[in-house]
Amino acid sequence: MFKVLVSDSLSEEGLKILKENKDFQVDVKTGMKPEELKGVIKDYDALIVRSATKATRDIIDAAERLKVIGRAGVGLDNVDLDAATERGIVVMNAPAGNTISTCEHTVSMLLALARSIPQSNASTKKGEWKRSKFMGIEVYNKTLGIIGLGRIGREVAKRAASFGMKIKGFDPYLPKETAEQFGIEVVELEELLKTSDFITVHVPLTDETNHMISEQQLALMKKGARVINCARGGIIDEVALAKALRDGHIAGAALDVFESEPPPADNELLKLDNVVVTCHLGASTEEAQVNVAIEIAECVGDFLLGRGIRNAANYPSIDAELYKILKPYIIMSEKLGLFAAQIMEGRIDQMEVRYSGEIAKYNLASLSMALVKGLLYPVLKETVNFINAIPLARSRGIQINEVKTTTDEEFMNLVSVTLKSDKMTKSFAATLSPKREPRIVKIDGVYVEASPFGQLVVMRNWDVPGIIGNVGSLMGKHKINIAAMVFGRKTPGGEAVSILNVDSPVSPELVEKLRKVENILEVKAIKL
Repeated sequence: MFKVLVSDSLSEEGLKILKENKDFQVDVKTGMKPEELKGVIKDYDALIVRSATKATRDIIDAAERLKVIGRAGVGLDNVDLDAATERGIVVMNAPAGNTISTCEHTVSMLLALARSIPQSNASTKKGEWKRSKFMGIEVYNKTLGIIGLGRIGREVAKRAASFGMKIKGFDPYLPKETAEQFGIEVVELEELLKTSDFITVHVPLTDETNHMISEQQLALMKKGARVINCARGGIIDEVALAKALRDGHIAGAALDVFESEPPPADNELLKLDNVVVTCHLGASTEEAQVNVAIEIAECVGDFLLGRGIRNAANYPSIDAELYKILKPYIIMSEKLGLFAAQIMEGRIDQMEVRYSGEIAKYNLASLSMALVKGLLYPVLKETVNFINAIPLARSRGIQINEVKTTTDEEFMNLVSVTLKSDKMTKSFAATLSPKREPRIVKIDGVYVEASPFGQLVVMRNWDVPGIIGNVGSLMGKHKINIAAMVFGRKTPGGEAVSILNVDSPVSPELVEKLRKVENILEVKAIKL
């Protein structure tokens, strides 16, 4: 049974999904102080939070069983992603659940900004009737610049287009053709800033996006432009924005988020009449709270039950159907990495992975992670896992390159890896048998077909008579039963590769004796 801790308020619809499953014990403990959470987290397999709980490194380090952290919402600034990745903990969020709510709030802020609705509301309730003071502008035929064309940005574009607005967008990760399907003209950031009447940001807060709209960018904007931020505080430099508003270069701003929340009373943006503010309400609708609760409950539940990985920030998302296709390749890739690691000598500094055949059309990041995990395991043991494998490899100076091709002349699907160390360069390849079982099929271009499980002996030898008999005799003397033997060679009489599956471990002493057998060049005992 998996134990799930819900440490922030979660909609009952989401809790119900978890509670009705007999494989889960669900404990709801909200309002815990950090030390309290640190004291209980060791007993749980999953942690579900919203924004109140801070899953810091201290808490993650105290988690002995934790496999997954689920955030019922989009932002992950309250979860230490690096710490979770180092521990092999999958971190998931619910990016789709509040898309419409945040989009609608953005459009509401845009209209409120254009027509000074909050200011007029406050004035009218005070008994004033100052129509001329609140002269607005139409959004029709104006240009809306959208920075970040993910789910929310694209939904905003749809609604803005219905108002007759011209849409420009900047997103370095979205293909131009995809953006154009939504009626968005893709431009560089500088052009967007210079030509837009309204500018809205929809990007996550990262080191790269922190203060991406600052004094320089604000100065590029049209005089009279209006700025909207319903994404994350910190994307817009608040000090620079306040100055641009005071100077009259920027006509107005609408902010749902702040660098510090709640913002301090002396935050100048709270005092300016041309600024519309709300208290981080983008996802605060009844529907959004239900949607994100359901989404994260399903994602966490499916992960724990081995039904796929979706919406993970530190692991490639694999839905249940794709996971069924890729699972044997993931197992095969890990075995291939583990096999190669025990053959290689020296410090590995380069790795090229080549995917060929039908599988190349899929996102194969999970296979690369599995392969690197296998490669590092003989050295790092349990400290390496699927999630931290690639960051660990790069931190050790290993350069990783990936190549994909949908064609292969020899195999329907093939995963190949070429490794370079300070002592050697070697290549290995694997595929699945007709029964979808992993097979090592090439070593340095030599064809073999070995099952990568259990105890193996891998030899490089001259292709001459007597090798099989001498090896078999020596193994028999040491009571090592040979379960299977495969051989491969490029040319008769030349170098060959021999692989033995054996039923028990081969001692270092036996390895040394095998190396001394005539015509044997190299011997490796491998455990998979």
